Amino acid sequence: MDTSPALLLLLALGFCCPGIHGQSPEMKVRSPSDITQLRVGRRLELECQTGKDNGAFWIRQDKSGTLHFIVFISSMSRATFSSDQRTSPERFEASKDNTIYRLVVKSFAPQDEGTYFCTMIFTQMLFFSPGQPAFLPVTTTVAPTTCGPTPKRGITEDPNLKTLDPGRRMQEELNFFCHIFIWVPLAGACLLLLIALLITIVLCRRTRRRRCRCKR
Repeated sequence: MDTSPALLLLLALGFCCPGIHGQSPEMKVRSPSDITQLRVGRRLELECQTGKDNGAFWIRQDKSGTLHFIVFISSMSRATFSSDQRTSPERFEASKDNTIYRLVVKSFAPQDEGTYFCTMIFTQMLFFSPGQPAFLPVTTTVAPTTCGPTPKRGITEDPNLKTLDPGRRMQEELNFFCHIFIWVPLAGACLLLLIALLITIVLCRRTRRRRCRCKR
């Protein structure tokens, strides 16, 4: 936990003063800009409406729950920053307008993520404002997709060029020889029948002509 004197003073007051855990309804923290669009390097502006002109503290609670004192803004608009380099005036701006206490992170970094609170001491009681979360958007990593082989354009594969299975090739060769032994004799027999049929037709015509001449 941050060991700065100002934070130790806040914790001591928190344990000693009554009403420490109560939240004042008058204290409101907001961000003038859209905090959901927070990015690294952008400005983060926060405003705390206290309703009282008694000065205010800005503290940050990180992801582990540790509190970090940032700055105390007095009623005279004087800002007292922590001695920690992470909360130096080079990185933060603090100002006051009536009862509105402003805090600006000049260039937001991952180390600035957390929940910001505004605290105020009034009538010997320490009041905490509702927390204002300030976190960078969670980025999801997309798994790389494995692309399949790109088809070659303009090249048509000939299925006849593919290597056939040896058993399948032998079966095809046997089928080819079977077709030869079956269809060739059958075709020859058909051809002989056709020739015999033609000869029979020619002989019948000649015989018919002779018969016709004899009758005359």
